Amino acid sequence: MNLRISNFLFSLAPFFTYLSAMAQVPATIESELVILNVETLEQKVILREKRHFEAPNWTRDGDFLLINAAGKLEKIDLQGNNLGPIFPDQITRINNDHGLSFDGKTIVFSKNEEGMGSRIYTIPTAGGTAKLITPKYPSYWHGISPDGKTLVYCAERDGAWDVWAISTQGGEEVRLTDAEGLDDGPEYSYDGKWIYFNSHRTGRMQAYRMKPDGSGQEQLTFDDLDNWFPHPSPDSKSAVIISYLEDQKGAHPFGKDVKLRLLDVETKEIEDLTEVFYGGQGTINVHSWSPDGDWIAFVRYVIPNQLQN
Repeated sequence: MNLRISNFLFSLAPFFTYLSAMAQVPATIESELVILNVETLEQKVILREKRHFEAPNWTRDGDFLLINAAGKLEKIDLQGNNLGPIFPDQITRINNDHGLSFDGKTIVFSKNEEGMGSRIYTIPTAGGTAKLITPKYPSYWHGISPDGKTLVYCAERDGAWDVWAISTQGGEEVRLTDAEGLDDGPEYSYDGKWIYFNSHRTGRMQAYRMKPDGSGQEQLTFDDLDNWFPHPSPDSKSAVIISYLEDQKGAHPFGKDVKLRLLDVETKEIEDLTEVFYGGQGTINVHSWSPDGDWIAFVRYVIPNQLQN
């Protein structure tokens, strides 16, 4: 396979991952919503159900978690009670790229439009009408600036998957990366100085960061694991990453051996936060730190009475 074709196939990873996600999920799957203390490494299983759910966000008041399941966004309290879907008449057909503004007043979500692809919407948490922000597709949201003025996301344009930015009011897109291979998972640090993301530009998925205008792109991980979705901590000193044990060839599949790790963004030292577990797509796609910076939330999967690959 020549390099051009190889890079093109790598670049289709988000699209292929979404199309095959449900096919990859066994009918017997059980999902665990877990919170993890980053200091003590204590884990608490908040919710375990015989269904497939994904991608927890922590609300900005610290009292609830949001997950997506069957195209809806659901609210879960810290005792594991499901408080039902949020705006189910408007937040529909969503994928696992969703979250909240820093002030908690806006929900951002990526919706799988029938016959098209994923596009990004916002809706006030107090209620209102969902607003389309990215008319172009496919667009997968990942981050919002601390001042609430800018969204950053992964998008395919002219055959290349890169990081893009757009005003929260809509308008013209701005391309922030143009390296060969997939760039994905952009997320602002709490201090607004950096956008963290992951990239396959070296032929292995690694964590990076850059200035908000796309300058100063800096590689942060250099090992033989596949490192995805660096989520910066509230103190802006570290980031949680999900690491596949094996080379996934630029993809982010469900049902693989993974672990969560904590990256010191200045020294680049990394420490394990979890044991190896069955996860991947759906585990920690979006920002899931608690507001106080003590906990992160993630999803772990279980297939009863079956071997896990």
